[in-house]
Amino acid sequence: MTLYTGGPIRTPSLTDLDDRARDIFRRIVEGYLETGDPVGSRTISRAGIQLSPASIRNTMQDLTQLGLLDAPHTSAGRIPTHSGLRLFVDGLLEVGDVGEEERRSIEARLHAHGRSMDDALNEASSILSGLAGGAGVVVSPSRDAGVKHVEFVALGPDQALAVMVFEDGAVENRLMKLAPGITPSALQEASNFLAARLKGRTLGETRSEMTSELERARRELNETAARLVEDGLAAWGGGEETERALIVRGRANLLGDPSQAADLDRVRRLFDDLEQKEQLIGLLDNVRDAEGVRIFIGAETRLFSLSGSAVIAAPYMSGRQKVLGAIGVIGPARLNYARIIPLVDYTARVLGRMMDG
Repeated sequence: MTLYTGGPIRTPSLTDLDDRARDIFRRIVEGYLETGDPVGSRTISRAGIQLSPASIRNTMQDLTQLGLLDAPHTSAGRIPTHSGLRLFVDGLLEVGDVGEEERRSIEARLHAHGRSMDDALNEASSILSGLAGGAGVVVSPSRDAGVKHVEFVALGPDQALAVMVFEDGAVENRLMKLAPGITPSALQEASNFLAARLKGRTLGETRSEMTSELERARRELNETAARLVEDGLAAWGGGEETERALIVRGRANLLGDPSQAADLDRVRRLFDDLEQKEQLIGLLDNVRDAEGVRIFIGAETRLFSLSGSAVIAAPYMSGRQKVLGAIGVIGPARLNYARIIPLVDYTARVLGRMMDG
Protein backbone atom coordinates (compact mmCIF):
# COMPACT_ATOMS: atom_id res chain seq x y z
CA MET A 1 0.00 0.00 0.00
CA THR A 2 1.36 3.42 -0.95
CA LEU A 3 0.53 6.33 1.32
CA TYR A 4 0.45 9.80 -0.21
CA THR A 5 0.19 12.74 2.16
CA GLY A 6 0.84 16.40 1.88
CA GLY A 7 -0.91 19.72 1.72
CA PRO A 8 -0.38 23.44 1.87
CA ILE A 9 0.34 23.55 5.64
CA ARG A 10 4.07 23.77 6.52
CA THR A 11 4.88 21.70 9.60
CA PRO A 12 8.16 21.15 11.44
CA SER A 13 10.09 18.05 10.49
CA LEU A 14 10.69 15.16 12.86
CA THR A 15 14.37 16.07 12.65
CA ASP A 16 13.44 19.30 14.46
CA LEU A 17 12.51 17.21 17.53
CA ASP A 18 14.92 15.43 19.84
CA ASP A 19 14.14 11.95 21.13
CA ARG A 20 12.41 13.25 24.25
CA ALA A 21 10.17 15.66 22.34
CA ARG A 22 9.35 13.04 19.73
CA ASP A 23 8.33 10.49 22.37
CA ILE A 24 6.17 12.93 24.31
CA PHE A 25 4.57 14.23 21.12
CA ARG A 26 3.75 10.69 19.96
CA ARG A 27 2.18 9.80 23.32
CA ILE A 28 0.03 12.93 23.33
CA VAL A 29 -1.27 12.36 19.79
CA GLU A 30 -1.95 8.66 20.38
CA GLY A 31 -3.77 9.45 23.63
CA TYR A 32 -5.86 12.12 21.95
CA LEU A 33 -6.76 9.90 19.00
CA GLU A 34 -7.84 7.18 21.42
CA THR A 35 -9.91 9.26 23.85
CA GLY A 36 -10.55 12.64 22.24
CA ASP A 37 -9.44 14.33 25.48
CA PRO A 38 -6.49 16.62 26.17
CA VAL A 39 -3.44 14.75 27.47
CA GLY A 40 -1.65 16.15 30.52
CA SER A 41 1.86 15.74 31.87
CA ARG A 42 0.73 13.48 34.71
CA THR A 43 -0.93 11.11 32.25
CA ILE A 44 2.33 10.80 30.32
CA SER A 45 4.34 10.41 33.51
CA ARG A 46 2.10 7.60 34.73
CA ALA A 47 2.55 5.85 31.37
CA GLY A 48 6.13 5.03 32.35
CA ILE A 49 8.22 7.77 30.78
CA GLN A 50 11.28 8.47 32.93
CA LEU A 51 10.81 12.20 33.30
CA SER A 52 9.28 14.42 35.95
CA PRO A 53 5.92 16.12 35.25
CA ALA A 54 7.77 19.45 35.22
CA SER A 55 10.19 18.29 32.50
CA ILE A 56 7.29 16.91 30.50
CA ARG A 57 5.42 20.23 30.81
CA ASN A 58 8.46 22.12 29.54
CA THR A 59 8.66 19.87 26.47
CA MET A 60 4.91 20.23 25.90
CA GLN A 61 5.36 24.01 25.98
CA ASP A 62 8.12 23.76 23.36
CA LEU A 63 5.87 21.63 21.13
CA THR A 64 3.10 24.17 21.56
CA GLN A 65 5.39 27.00 20.46
CA LEU A 66 6.27 24.95 17.36
CA GLY A 67 2.58 24.88 16.49
CA LEU A 68 2.25 21.11 16.97
CA LEU A 69 0.15 21.19 20.14
CA ASP A 70 -2.63 23.37 21.47
CA ALA A 71 -4.15 23.95 24.91
CA PRO A 72 -7.95 23.96 24.62
CA HIS A 73 -9.73 26.42 26.90
CA THR A 74 -8.20 26.37 30.40
CA SER A 75 -7.16 22.71 30.32
CA ALA A 76 -3.67 21.86 31.51
CA GLY A 77 -3.53 19.13 28.89
CA ARG A 78 -2.67 19.38 25.21
CA ILE A 79 -4.19 18.22 21.97
CA PRO A 80 -2.48 18.10 18.56
CA THR A 81 -3.11 20.87 16.09
CA HIS A 82 -3.88 19.99 12.47
CA SER A 83 -0.19 20.61 11.76
CA GLY A 84 0.68 18.24 14.56
CA LEU A 85 -1.64 15.58 13.19
CA ARG A 86 -0.03 16.00 9.77
CA LEU A 87 3.45 15.48 11.25
CA PHE A 88 2.26 12.43 13.18
CA VAL A 89 0.57 10.87 10.14
CA ASP A 90 3.56 11.55 7.90
CA GLY A 91 6.28 10.31 10.21
CA LEU A 92 5.10 8.44 13.30
CA LEU A 93 1.90 6.62 12.40
CA GLU A 94 2.13 2.84 12.33
CA VAL A 95 -0.49 1.68 9.83
CA GLY A 96 -2.15 -1.64 10.56
CA ASP A 97 -3.63 -4.15 8.15
CA VAL A 98 -7.12 -5.34 7.29
CA GLY A 99 -8.06 -8.52 9.15
CA GLU A 100 -8.95 -11.67 7.25
CA GLU A 101 -12.57 -11.58 8.43
CA GLU A 102 -12.99 -7.97 7.29
CA ARG A 103 -11.38 -8.81 3.93
CA ARG A 104 -13.88 -11.59 3.35
CA SER A 105 -16.78 -9.34 4.39
CA ILE A 106 -15.72 -6.52 2.05
CA GLU A 107 -15.27 -8.87 -0.90
CA ALA A 108 -18.56 -10.71 -0.27
CA ARG A 109 -20.57 -7.49 -0.01
CA LEU A 110 -19.05 -5.96 -3.14
CA HIS A 111 -19.37 -9.15 -5.18
CA ALA A 112 -22.92 -9.92 -4.12
CA HIS A 113 -24.70 -11.71 -6.99
CA GLY A 114 -26.50 -9.51 -9.47
CA ARG A 115 -25.24 -6.14 -8.28
CA SER A 116 -25.05 -3.31 -10.80
CA MET A 117 -22.33 -0.67 -10.83
CA ASP A 118 -24.59 1.72 -8.90
CA ASP A 119 -25.28 -0.95 -6.28
CA ALA A 120 -21.57 -1.65 -5.88
CA LEU A 121 -20.72 2.03 -5.41
CA ASN A 122 -23.48 2.45 -2.83
CA GLU A 123 -22.32 -0.68 -1.03
CA ALA A 124 -18.69 0.49 -0.99
CA SER A 125 -19.73 3.75 0.64
CA SER A 126 -21.83 1.88 3.21
CA ILE A 127 -18.97 -0.55 3.95
CA LEU A 128 -16.55 2.24 4.77
CA SER A 129 -19.04 4.16 6.84
CA GLY A 130 -19.80 1.04 8.89
CA LEU A 131 -16.23 -0.15 9.38
CA ALA A 132 -14.54 3.23 9.77
CA GLY A 133 -17.18 5.03 11.81
CA GLY A 134 -17.21 8.16 9.65
CA ALA A 135 -19.12 9.09 6.50
CA GLY A 136 -18.23 6.92 3.50
CA VAL A 137 -17.95 8.77 0.19
CA VAL A 138 -17.61 7.50 -3.37
CA VAL A 139 -17.34 9.39 -6.65
CA SER A 140 -18.65 7.39 -9.59
CA PRO A 141 -16.43 6.87 -12.64
CA SER A 142 -16.34 9.45 -15.38
CA ARG A 143 -17.24 7.56 -18.52
CA ASP A 144 -14.78 8.53 -21.25
CA ALA A 145 -14.80 5.31 -23.25
CA GLY A 146 -16.68 5.10 -26.52
CA VAL A 147 -19.94 3.21 -26.88
CA LYS A 148 -19.62 -0.22 -28.46
CA HIS A 149 -23.21 -1.49 -28.41
CA VAL A 150 -26.70 -0.29 -27.46
CA GLU A 151 -29.77 -2.46 -27.11
CA PHE A 152 -33.28 -2.31 -25.67
CA VAL A 153 -34.43 -5.60 -24.13
CA ALA A 154 -38.10 -6.12 -23.30
CA LEU A 155 -38.73 -7.30 -19.73
CA GLY A 156 -42.51 -7.21 -19.91
CA PRO A 157 -45.38 -5.35 -21.57
CA ASP A 158 -44.51 -2.06 -19.86
CA GLN A 159 -40.80 -2.32 -19.00
CA ALA A 160 -37.50 -2.61 -20.86
CA LEU A 161 -33.81 -2.72 -20.03
CA ALA A 162 -31.56 -0.28 -21.87
CA VAL A 163 -28.12 -1.93 -22.18
CA MET A 164 -25.04 0.03 -23.13
CA VAL A 165 -21.67 -1.69 -23.65
CA PHE A 166 -18.53 0.47 -23.75
CA GLU A 167 -15.27 -0.07 -25.61
CA ASP A 168 -13.42 -0.53 -22.30
CA GLY A 169 -15.62 -3.54 -21.51
CA ALA A 170 -17.90 -1.81 -18.99
CA VAL A 171 -21.64 -2.50 -19.16
CA GLU A 172 -24.34 -0.21 -17.79
CA ASN A 173 -28.05 -0.89 -17.57
CA ARG A 174 -31.06 1.38 -17.12
CA LEU A 175 -34.60 0.26 -16.40
CA MET A 176 -37.18 2.06 -18.56
CA LYS A 177 -40.94 2.22 -18.48
CA LEU A 178 -42.37 1.46 -21.91
CA ALA A 179 -45.10 3.56 -23.43
CA PRO A 180 -48.16 1.71 -24.75
CA GLY A 181 -47.77 0.32 -28.27
CA ILE A 182 -44.04 -0.52 -28.16
CA THR A 183 -43.57 -3.69 -30.21
CA PRO A 184 -40.49 -5.95 -30.52
CA SER A 185 -39.85 -4.51 -33.96
CA ALA A 186 -39.92 -0.97 -32.54
CA LEU A 187 -37.40 -2.02 -29.88
CA GLN A 188 -35.10 -3.41 -32.55
CA GLU A 189 -35.52 -0.37 -34.78
CA ALA A 190 -34.68 1.99 -31.90
CA SER A 191 -31.70 -0.18 -30.89
CA ASN A 192 -30.28 -0.09 -34.43
CA PHE A 193 -30.81 3.67 -34.70
CA LEU A 194 -28.93 4.46 -31.51
CA ALA A 195 -26.21 1.85 -32.04
CA ALA A 196 -25.36 3.33 -35.43
CA ARG A 197 -25.07 6.87 -34.06
CA LEU A 198 -23.41 6.22 -30.71
CA LYS A 199 -20.85 3.63 -31.74
CA GLY A 200 -17.31 4.80 -31.01
CA ARG A 201 -18.44 8.00 -29.31
CA THR A 202 -18.51 8.89 -25.63
CA LEU A 203 -21.69 9.78 -23.78
CA GLY A 204 -20.31 13.26 -23.23
CA GLU A 205 -19.92 13.79 -26.98
CA THR A 206 -23.38 12.41 -27.65
CA ARG A 207 -25.06 14.39 -24.88
CA SER A 208 -24.26 17.68 -26.59
CA GLU A 209 -26.05 16.48 -29.73
CA MET A 210 -29.13 14.93 -28.14
CA THR A 211 -31.53 17.51 -29.47
CA SER A 212 -30.55 16.94 -33.10
CA GLU A 213 -30.58 13.15 -32.58
CA LEU A 214 -34.15 13.35 -31.28
CA GLU A 215 -35.21 15.42 -34.27
CA ARG A 216 -33.58 12.88 -36.58
CA ALA A 217 -35.33 10.02 -34.81
CA ARG A 218 -38.71 11.64 -35.29
CA ARG A 219 -38.04 12.01 -39.01
CA GLU A 220 -36.53 8.59 -39.70
CA LEU A 221 -38.41 6.24 -37.36
CA ASN A 222 -42.02 5.40 -36.77
CA GLU A 223 -43.68 7.19 -33.88
CA THR A 224 -43.29 4.47 -31.22
CA ALA A 225 -39.62 3.80 -32.03
CA ALA A 226 -38.86 7.53 -32.03
CA ARG A 227 -40.49 7.84 -28.60
CA LEU A 228 -38.35 4.94 -27.36
CA VAL A 229 -35.18 6.64 -28.61
CA GLU A 230 -36.21 9.82 -26.82
CA ASP A 231 -36.82 7.93 -23.56
CA GLY A 232 -33.55 6.04 -23.96
CA LEU A 233 -31.49 9.20 -24.48
CA ALA A 234 -33.18 10.74 -21.46
CA ALA A 235 -32.26 7.68 -19.38
CA TRP A 236 -28.60 7.93 -20.39
CA GLY A 237 -28.48 11.71 -20.34
CA GLY A 238 -29.01 14.20 -17.59
CA GLY A 239 -25.83 16.25 -17.80
CA GLU A 240 -22.72 16.30 -15.67
CA GLU A 241 -24.58 15.96 -12.37
CA THR A 242 -25.86 12.56 -13.41
CA GLU A 243 -22.56 11.53 -14.99
CA ARG A 244 -20.54 12.10 -11.79
CA ALA A 245 -22.58 10.80 -8.91
CA LEU A 246 -21.44 11.53 -5.36
CA ILE A 247 -22.55 8.91 -2.84
CA VAL A 248 -22.36 9.71 0.88
CA ARG A 249 -23.36 7.17 3.50
CA GLY A 250 -23.14 7.28 7.29
CA ARG A 251 -23.72 10.94 8.17
CA ALA A 252 -25.28 9.74 11.44
CA ASN A 253 -21.91 8.27 12.46
CA LEU A 254 -20.59 11.80 12.78
CA LEU A 255 -23.03 12.34 15.66
CA GLY A 256 -22.43 8.95 17.26
CA ASP A 257 -19.30 10.02 19.19
CA PRO A 258 -20.25 11.82 22.44
CA SER A 259 -17.25 14.11 22.11
CA GLN A 260 -18.51 15.17 18.68
CA ALA A 261 -22.10 15.57 19.84
CA ALA A 262 -20.82 18.20 22.26
CA ASP A 263 -19.61 20.24 19.29
CA LEU A 264 -22.78 20.38 17.23
CA ASP A 265 -21.78 23.60 15.50
CA ARG A 266 -18.68 21.94 14.02
CA VAL A 267 -20.75 18.93 12.94
CA ARG A 268 -23.32 21.24 11.38
CA ARG A 269 -20.57 22.90 9.35
CA LEU A 270 -19.34 19.47 8.29
CA PHE A 271 -22.85 18.56 7.12
CA ASP A 272 -22.93 21.78 5.14
CA ASP A 273 -19.58 20.81 3.59
CA LEU A 274 -20.97 17.43 2.57
CA GLU A 275 -23.70 19.19 0.62
CA GLN A 276 -21.13 21.01 -1.52
CA LYS A 277 -21.17 18.28 -4.16
CA GLU A 278 -19.12 20.04 -6.80
CA GLN A 279 -16.31 20.96 -4.39
CA LEU A 280 -16.28 17.51 -2.79
CA ILE A 281 -16.06 15.80 -6.17
CA GLY A 282 -13.22 18.17 -7.05
CA LEU A 283 -11.39 17.24 -3.84
CA LEU A 284 -11.76 13.52 -4.48
CA ASP A 285 -10.74 13.98 -8.10
CA ASN A 286 -7.39 15.24 -6.79
CA VAL A 287 -6.90 11.73 -5.39
CA ARG A 288 -7.08 10.32 -8.91
CA ASP A 289 -3.55 11.55 -9.59
CA ALA A 290 -2.11 9.53 -6.69
CA GLU A 291 -1.18 5.86 -6.65
CA GLY A 292 -2.34 5.21 -3.10
CA VAL A 293 -4.14 6.63 -0.10
CA ARG A 294 -4.18 10.40 0.39
CA ILE A 295 -5.01 12.26 3.58
CA PHE A 296 -6.34 15.82 3.92
CA ILE A 297 -6.58 17.37 7.39
CA GLY A 298 -8.55 20.50 8.26
CA ALA A 299 -7.36 23.66 6.57
CA GLU A 300 -5.31 21.69 4.02
CA THR A 301 -8.51 21.87 1.98
CA ARG A 302 -10.69 24.95 1.67
CA LEU A 303 -13.78 22.75 1.81
CA PHE A 304 -13.11 21.51 5.36
CA SER A 305 -11.19 24.47 6.76
CA LEU A 306 -14.09 25.60 8.96
CA SER A 307 -15.32 22.24 10.21
CA GLY A 308 -11.77 21.01 10.88
CA SER A 309 -12.52 17.60 9.37
CA ALA A 310 -10.27 15.01 7.76
CA VAL A 311 -10.52 12.99 4.55
CA ILE A 312 -8.83 9.66 3.89
CA ALA A 313 -9.29 8.67 0.26
CA ALA A 314 -7.87 6.45 -2.47
CA PRO A 315 -8.48 5.98 -6.21
CA TYR A 316 -10.10 2.80 -7.46
CA MET A 317 -8.77 1.68 -10.81
CA SER A 318 -9.15 -1.00 -13.44
CA GLY A 319 -6.78 -3.91 -13.91
CA ARG A 320 -5.13 -1.86 -16.63
CA GLN A 321 -4.30 0.75 -13.99
CA LYS A 322 -6.78 3.24 -15.37
CA VAL A 323 -8.24 5.38 -12.59
CA LEU A 324 -12.02 5.11 -12.50
CA GLY A 325 -13.02 7.17 -9.48
CA ALA A 326 -12.27 7.75 -5.81
CA ILE A 327 -13.49 6.37 -2.49
CA GLY A 328 -12.87 7.50 1.06
CA VAL A 329 -13.95 8.38 4.58
CA ILE A 330 -14.77 11.82 5.97
CA GLY A 331 -14.90 12.52 9.67
CA PRO A 332 -13.46 14.59 12.50
CA ALA A 333 -9.71 15.18 12.49
CA ARG A 334 -9.54 12.64 15.33
CA LEU A 335 -10.04 9.69 13.00
CA ASN A 336 -8.46 6.32 13.67
CA TYR A 337 -5.91 6.75 10.88
CA ALA A 338 -4.07 3.48 11.55
CA ARG A 339 -7.27 1.48 11.05
CA ILE A 340 -9.02 3.52 8.34
CA ILE A 341 -6.09 3.92 5.93
CA PRO A 342 -5.79 0.18 5.15
CA LEU A 343 -9.60 -0.19 5.03
CA VAL A 344 -9.90 2.53 2.38
CA ASP A 345 -6.96 1.11 0.43
CA TYR A 346 -8.30 -2.45 0.42
CA THR A 347 -11.89 -1.47 -0.39
CA ALA A 348 -10.65 0.67 -3.30
CA ARG A 349 -8.63 -2.25 -4.71
CA VAL A 350 -11.53 -4.72 -4.43
CA LEU A 351 -13.95 -2.21 -5.98
CA GLY A 352 -11.55 -1.60 -8.87
CA ARG A 353 -11.17 -5.31 -9.57
CA MET A 354 -14.94 -5.78 -9.46
CA MET A 355 -15.56 -2.89 -11.86
CA ASP A 356 -12.92 -4.25 -14.20
CA GLY A 357 -14.56 -7.67 -14.23
